[in-house]
Amino acid sequence: MTNCTPATSSWRLRRRALLMVTALVTGMWGCAGPLATKGAAPVAEQPEGASGIAASVETRFRQQAVAAAHPLAAQAGWQMLQAGGSAVDAAIAAQMVLTLVEPQSSGIGGGAFLLHHDGRRIQAYDGRETAPAAAGPDLFLDSAGKPLPFMEAVVGGRAVGTPGAVMMLAQAHRAHGRLPWATLFGPAIRWAEQGFPVGPRLHTLLSAESALKNDPVARPYFYRPDGQPHPVGHVLRNPELASVFRRLAAEGPAALHQGPVAQAIVQAVQAHPTNPGRLTLEDMARYQPRVRDAFCHDHDTSARRLRLCGFPPPSSGALAIGQILGLLSYTPQAGLPLQAGLPSADSLHAYAEASRLAFADRAQYVADPDFVPAPGGRWTRLLDPAYLQERARLIGARRAPVVQPGTPDGTTTGWGPMPDQPEYGTSHLSVVDAHGNVLAMTTTIEAGFGARLMVSTDPSRPGGFLLNNQLTDFSFVPADAQGRPVANRVEPGKRPRSSMSPTLVFDRDSGEPLMSLGSPGGALIIHFTAKTLLGTLHQGLTPQQAIDLPNFGTTGGPILLEVGRFSAETVQALELKGHTVQQVPMPSGLQALQRGPAGVWLGGADPRREGVVMGN
Repeated sequence: MTNCTPATSSWRLRRRALLMVTALVTGMWGCAGPLATKGAAPVAEQPEGASGIAASVETRFRQQAVAAAHPLAAQAGWQMLQAGGSAVDAAIAAQMVLTLVEPQSSGIGGGAFLLHHDGRRIQAYDGRETAPAAAGPDLFLDSAGKPLPFMEAVVGGRAVGTPGAVMMLAQAHRAHGRLPWATLFGPAIRWAEQGFPVGPRLHTLLSAESALKNDPVARPYFYRPDGQPHPVGHVLRNPELASVFRRLAAEGPAALHQGPVAQAIVQAVQAHPTNPGRLTLEDMARYQPRVRDAFCHDHDTSARRLRLCGFPPPSSGALAIGQILGLLSYTPQAGLPLQAGLPSADSLHAYAEASRLAFADRAQYVADPDFVPAPGGRWTRLLDPAYLQERARLIGARRAPVVQPGTPDGTTTGWGPMPDQPEYGTSHLSVVDAHGNVLAMTTTIEAGFGARLMVSTDPSRPGGFLLNNQLTDFSFVPADAQGRPVANRVEPGKRPRSSMSPTLVFDRDSGEPLMSLGSPGGALIIHFTAKTLLGTLHQGLTPQQAIDLPNFGTTGGPILLEVGRFSAETVQALELKGHTVQQVPMPSGLQALQRGPAGVWLGGADPRREGVVMGN
């Protein structure tokens, strides 16, 4: 079994604060991990339901660490680092384990964005799913030309895009891996074969799920014969996934994109009984990841000159975060000042209005750059100081009744804005290794449990892996009422717009990496990540303190406030400013690593989920 080194001592402190399954995990694996307690029922606005809050203890380390969304995934990544592996090696090992233990959020049936710094350059590895060649603007329209109800589009094969995570990870490994590819699958194969204990979070989400039970592969794997999910602590084995992992370890990503596994994926998509999709073997074989330039911009605080780097389009995350932080800098609420440790009503109002402006631009302009040109020829036009200063003048004392997209200098557009629609899913991990590499990766199958389609190459073996429903990140409506096309409409081979926001922060004068962070959370990823940046960079909080701050945000409508975290006076003050306020669970899954004084790194993991940091 796994050796638990003294390096995990602070992780054990957090573990002791948690309940139930801890003892079982400790007995099985020798290194127990924190698992959230069962809590509130899922909220429709959220990508995944809430499953309680558990205390988190900040981790300090000197050389290398991995922060991941599940203890076993963090443990797998840490094993690779201890063996001399790179940050990419650790991320691959962790991702394979997440496919097994956090199947609702990410996996080999989905996609990912990986941001990597090797001490010299920053690369953005794009493993986003692509639309099948047979998919077009009518994909999510019914026979009358009306958009399908959202969940009707999600469940089944229609929304499945060509998976890209494995192909992208293999590309990153060829450039930055230090351990053999096959070695990275060892922990995931072992736990898939021997089994892992079902935790309270997975049990809670399975209890709230209904469509997954209709899948003939998923139902017997996740549920008992009476239709109830396996109880907390049940040892869940997945021999089919272990078999797929062995193929991938031996053959590389070709094992997923060609041959029996690809055939099983296409069969599951095309043969869905009520909602078949258009994915083909040719789509699988044709997929190629992209290596893009990171989206970087300057950002100064009162203490430091910084460079923030995130993922470029098709992600909207770095753009929106850059706009929100930039717009706030032109208001009295720059840096989101705290009162008694919390954002005030004035701060929340300014943040919400800045967010509405950013999301209006996002709806107008952001889409796959291989299909849609940047406004004015470059995406950074949306962050030009003169443009942001002009837009910031629209932030008044009260909520603006209507917010329109702006027109950066040199921009002409015939696009129609994309209507608001749900966005879901994801998991995040951050890694720092002993070789000077820093990594942030956000990974997804979109909605909780994706398309509710589980792939198996052999029905005699229990288990398999889930497929994404990533195509629902495209606009269901291909054009607006004036007939102008929506930039993020469905087109063959196109990557859907994303909110994933893997982020690296650098000292602009020395070039030294200072931070790696990101979060799951659908469109709210942008706010969860921005909150953590504001807390650490402007308010001087440690990563854990910033993550622990209450969540808040808006995508253009009501202000969402994390339930039970803000006073009645704050809510009333926001309402007096014209806002509609909804207090809801906001189960982010932030992971963050930050360089502190004297070369000491600090790690933080979100208490709202099961994530942990392991390092030396």
